[in-house]
Order: sequence, then structure tokens, then C-alpha cells
Amino acid sequence: MGVEDKELLKDTVKRYDASSIQALEGLEAVRLRPGMYIGSTDIKGLHHLVWEVVDNAIDEHLAGFAKRIDLILHEDGSITVSDDGRGIPVDRHEKLNKSALEVVMTVLHAGGKFDNKTYKVSGGLHGVGVSCVNALSEYLRAEIHRDGHIYVQEYRRGKPLGEVQVVGKTDRTGTVITFKPDPEIFETTEFKYDILQHRLQELAFLNRGLLLTLKDERKVRNQEGKLVDNPHPYREFYSEGGLVEFVQFLDEGRTPLIEKPIYVEGREGDIVVELAMQYNTSFKEHLFSYVNNIRTSEGGTHVQGFRRALSREFQRYGEREGYFKKLKFKISSEDFREGLTAVIAIKLPNPQFKGQTKGELGNSEVTGIVSRIVGEALKHYLEENPREAKKIIDKVIHAATAREAARKARELVQRKNVLSGAGLPGKLSDCSSRNPEECELYLVEGDSAGGTAKQGRDRHFQAILPLRGKILNVEKALEHKIYENEEIKNMFTALGVKIEEKDGQRVLNLDNLRYHKIIIMTDADVDGSHITTLILTFFYRYMRELIEKGYVYIAQPPLYLVQKGTKRQYCWTEEEMRNTVKQLAANGKESSVKVQRYKGLGEMNAEQLWETTMNPEMRILKQVSIQDAAEADLIFSKLMGEEVEPRRRFIEENALYANLDV
Repeated sequence: MGVEDKELLKDTVKRYDASSIQALEGLEAVRLRPGMYIGSTDIKGLHHLVWEVVDNAIDEHLAGFAKRIDLILHEDGSITVSDDGRGIPVDRHEKLNKSALEVVMTVLHAGGKFDNKTYKVSGGLHGVGVSCVNALSEYLRAEIHRDGHIYVQEYRRGKPLGEVQVVGKTDRTGTVITFKPDPEIFETTEFKYDILQHRLQELAFLNRGLLLTLKDERKVRNQEGKLVDNPHPYREFYSEGGLVEFVQFLDEGRTPLIEKPIYVEGREGDIVVELAMQYNTSFKEHLFSYVNNIRTSEGGTHVQGFRRALSREFQRYGEREGYFKKLKFKISSEDFREGLTAVIAIKLPNPQFKGQTKGELGNSEVTGIVSRIVGEALKHYLEENPREAKKIIDKVIHAATAREAARKARELVQRKNVLSGAGLPGKLSDCSSRNPEECELYLVEGDSAGGTAKQGRDRHFQAILPLRGKILNVEKALEHKIYENEEIKNMFTALGVKIEEKDGQRVLNLDNLRYHKIIIMTDADVDGSHITTLILTFFYRYMRELIEKGYVYIAQPPLYLVQKGTKRQYCWTEEEMRNTVKQLAANGKESSVKVQRYKGLGEMNAEQLWETTMNPEMRILKQVSIQDAAEADLIFSKLMGEEVEPRRRFIEENALYANLDV
């Protein structure tokens, strides 16, 4: 460091005074660090804005004042959320000397959810919801129907454009929030209809008697690329049966073991517990938990209480009736949950969540309360329904027997890997790098395409594992059969992961995971789509952590090669192909342009496969994510389960969105 540099450094250090401290006022902190408040600025964070506004409307319903919530997607990219609750107060706030509406919309941690008087239970616990929406919106309009008047205030990027105005009279009450997400903040500002409808369906089940509607005014592009009216312009979501209907909805692709779901409802103090559960003939547990309408994806104390009661009461009943006498191994708590679909929803004041994302409930007192309420109800159910109880216990014994067989099969596979050194499959063409963060594993359909991929890859960081034919459908298979399947064994050993048992739970150990990109590469036809679905089903059921960590991708090989003379261009969609043909055609003569349709990876040589599908600079990869676990679970069960009718109905409803070569 030279003399001048040292003097400059000294001057910089000296200037560290009050002027160096940046004080962010109002909502500026939200705009500067949006991820701290809504989790991310991607598609998930974008929809988090909607749920913050909807949560406020739901809170009005929980307080007994709202019966309807309407969502409207507008052509300009904005969205309106309205309810028929009491309407946000508009009178002057004594301390801040401004309208209560403006306080709620512009001040963090301002609202009626901190004293347990206005709202006994609330989803928008942290009180930053609607003010964050305002801060991250290019434009927001709040319209309040209250005390016979319509009040309006508008904002731009969190700042009011004027005072609250009275614009008319009304005979209703409620709040209407219209906002347009700020493109300066979000990676995308286009709301996804499917994400919205799935959550509204969920909210309808969780709130019996509440009507939710979704209207989409936006135009969509058809297969020819023309703008047309939306095929799903309006939908209503309403449930009288609540959680019982929710469980039946989730179990649509499965065969029920008992005729009616078991329903439990109880209260202890201010805590309300509601549960619906149904046993089916599948081999997996499907449990969804909620606190004040918020999905707790990581469970928490309410889930612990439910599982404790379930294991305790079924264990007692089975032992008392002598069902477990002949077993040579111990029944595990996991065995009581095989084939169980359950939804537990509790409502309580002052829930303690872990983090702003509210993924796990931490209130310690909830465990005992849920355990007592659920345990008492299950005890009565088993005593009053001996036939159904016998069916469930038989299922538990079958699960325990299969688990023991699966444990032995799994240990055999993992022991062989250890005894045989690295234990890597013979078909695996590994990469030279040993840094998992840069390594990629391509799961390729067939030996032929696998051979081409081996020739075209970058050997330093790209590994190839060819898969022969279609792997086992794990949705229908007993677990020990899964570990006997050669292709699945190859995937386990190539990835370097292990399934272990901890506290009665099976967990995936990723300590020795060898690749942080796992890329499924199949033909762009019906068989290829089926193979992709089978692999994704396997990952979702047995290696879900890989998906949750963002390690799983689907390769997108091009569908067309368009050529004219020495010019050539790859196209991934039919619309792109048509536009390319027009661009390359001379004097409008499209017949002079040659179009090749790729129906399989085998039609490309190694150079083409690298150039289009494997080169990180050129390729298109779709990252697999779980936006909505309940919906993903339902779709996998419909597509891969035993029941034919739900699968047929799903295909009919979604055929227009499929890209099929028949």
C-alpha cells in the first residue's frame, strides 16, 4: 500500500461519524431489503403480497364479520382483493395525527393484531403485511366502505399521493385493495392463476361457509400465439364440509380403507383444534398442518401432539385386543401413519412461529392440548367402531412387516456400496471434479441417448447415468420392492445419499451427495414425459429434500431445427419455429426452409446435444420446485395411483396444456 493510499484510508476512517449512519425512514427498509419481509422477490415472493392482503380479509372472517372474499386479476397486471368485513378504520390516529388507514398502509408493525382484542386469532401475525404490499407496489389503491361512505387513498411505491378522500356513499362495509407489483423489485410481476386458485381452494376448505372467488380478466395466448379470452374467467370456492371435504379431495386418487373420514373438533381455553383423517391403501403418509389458516410446512408442536395421540391410542387399542401378540418386532410410530391422509388445523392467539415464513409452530403448550383433544376422540372412535378399527390395525401390522423388509433391503443395498468401495453403478460415466457444487448428473432415457450424451458432455463436471426403460412406479409399490429395482438402486448409489431412521422418522442423509444439479433428460414425446413423471414421483416420495433444496432440473431439448442454406436455428416451441421459418424465408417462400422435428434425443449427434441441451451457456433447464405441497401430492396420486377415474378426469381437464406427439 502506497503513502497516498494510506492517507486516503485514514481520511475514510476519520469520516466515520453520524453522517455515515444511514437511517431508513418509513417503508424504505422494505424496498431496500424485500427478502427480509416477504422471503424472496421471485414468483413465491410476488404471490406472498396477495396472501398478505387475503390474510387480512380472512382475519375479518375469523372475527365473525366477513363472509366473502373476491380476487380479480386485471389486464394491466394489477390485482384487486375485496372483502365484506368491517373496513379498515379511517378516523384520525391521535398519536400520529393522520388517518388510521394511512397508518396501516405506511407504518410497519401497525395494525389491530397486537393486543388480542380486535382479533382473537390472526394469520397476519407480524403486522407488516399490507404496509409491505404497499411498499413493494408500483401503485396501490385502498377503497374503504364504512359508516355509509366510500373512502379512497392512493399510493405510489408506499407513499401517499394525497389525503384520504370521500368519493361516495354506500350501504355496505368492507375493504378493497388494488395493487400493481413494482417491476423494480420483482423478477416477474405476472400472477399465476394456478397458484392463486390452489390457495383459494385450500382456504375454502379451512374456512367452512366462506365464499372465495377468482376472476381473471387477462387475455391468454393460444397455440398460434394469438391473444384470446381466458378459458377460466371465473371460479368460486366454497365448502360446507370443511376439513372432511379437504381430506376427501386430497384422497381422490386413492382407495379409502374406511368409509368415512374420522373428524375431531375440540377447544381448550382459547385454542381450537380441528382434525380430519382418512386411511387409504397407499404406502405413504400425507399430512398437512395449519395454524390460523397458515400452512406450517415444517409442522411444529401441533403436529407433535397429533402424532403422539395417534400412536398412543392405536398402540393401546392394539395391545388390549391382542393384535400385536405374534409380531417378532416392535411396532413403530411410523407404522400407524402409513396410508394416512390427515389435515390438522388449529386456531390460537399469539402463535409463535419460527421465522417470518411461519413454517413451524413453536408454542410448547399446544403439544399437550392437541394430544389430549385428539387422543380422547380417537379412543372413543376405536371403541365405537370395532370393524373400522380392525381394518386400520391390520394396515398397521402390514406396514410394520413391510417396513422391516424395507429396512433389511435398504441396509443390504447400502452395505454392498460400502463393501465394494465407491459402489458406483457400472453404467455411470462420472465426472472428474469432486466438488458437488459444480457437478451435474444427467439421468438420460436409454443407452443410445446415454452414449451420445457421454460423447457430447464436458467430462470435468458432467456425469451421465443412462436409465433403461421406465423405472418402477413407486406410488404403487411396496417399499422393499423399490430397493430391489436396479435403476432406483443405481440412482441411490450414484447420488451418494442414504435413508436413515431418526426418532421414528426416515430422513434423507445428504452429507455425501455428489451432485448439486440432477438433470432429467428424456425424449420430447409421450414415453419421455411418462419417464420424467416416474422419476419425479420417486424423488418426491423418497428424496423430496433434493427438490426442496433446488437440486432437481428437467432438460429442455429443442423440438425443431430450422435450416436454410448455411443458416440454422434451434426452436423450443411451435410458435418459435413458425416465426423462425418466416424470418428465414426469402420473398415469403417458406417452402425453401427445411424444418426437422426432433422426436428423440437419439436423433441428435453429440455436438448438437451439447450445443442445445448440455452447454450451460445455451441450454434451457426447468428447475423443479414444490409451490404447493398439497396440490403436488394430489397430482402425483392422481397420475400414478391405483384409481383410473381421477386420472382420466385430470388428463381431460389438462389435455389442452400438454405438448404431445401421437
